[in-house]
Amino acid sequence: MSFREKYGPWAVVSGASAGLGACFARDLAARGLNLVLVARRADRLEELGRELEAGFGVETLAVPLDLCQDGFAGRLVEAVGGREVGLLINNAGFGATGGFLEADPAWNARMVRLNCEATVLLAHAFLPAMVDRGRGGMVMVGSTASFQPCPWMAVYGATKAFDLMLGEALDEELRGQGVDVLSLCPGHTDTEFHQVAGVKGPVAGGSADPAVVVKGALDRLGRKQHWVPGLLNKLMSLGARFGTRRMGASLTGKMLKSRMVG
Repeated sequence: MSFREKYGPWAVVSGASAGLGACFARDLAARGLNLVLVARRADRLEELGRELEAGFGVETLAVPLDLCQDGFAGRLVEAVGGREVGLLINNAGFGATGGFLEADPAWNARMVRLNCEATVLLAHAFLPAMVDRGRGGMVMVGSTASFQPCPWMAVYGATKAFDLMLGEALDEELRGQGVDVLSLCPGHTDTEFHQVAGVKGPVAGGSADPAVVVKGALDRLGRKQHWVPGLLNKLMSLGARFGTRRMGASLTGKMLKSRMVG
């Protein structure tokens, strides 16, 4: 069965306007999937849609939505209509550095809502139909921050741990029902995410090409439960399993504090 037969004909990509989301959209279009592009910035979605239609001959649907607003999932399902969605890229999210007590509580709450609540609602919106058809998949975008406490990015790290645990649990629940779930846990990638989050360069190692990260994830969908791109990132994620959480928090906190902007 080809990738399109297994995971097509339509894919929903959240956070599609930039970064990994836009890379997922381009890679999936190259594989012949039609795209539902979801993010807040309508102009970027429409520009990306035109690029994909011209370059790959696929159909696209731009759905500008704020995934932190009440009722977004229902509006998205309504916009998708009768299109058969075989793949969900649960990618939308953001992070921020700084001390927890100095952060805006409303901003942290919004992070939890987007990084955690929205991923749950998107999964509820699209996975049941995949199970009914006996085929489909979801990529849950986590982070190397998923594996240990992250002082100076405390809320972000906690949300990414949530995403990893949710993705791995759903992979087990849906095993045997034809629906594959992969949790992608990248380290520093060359996108705008880290500038927005206030991280000045890689915390450890280099910065990965997002197109390479995306291709690696899609190639492993249905073959692995989670994937950490990059040898150093893999070693760091494994190290969190063999040391204590306190040791992991101390080391991670020192590295993150040294890379904070300002």
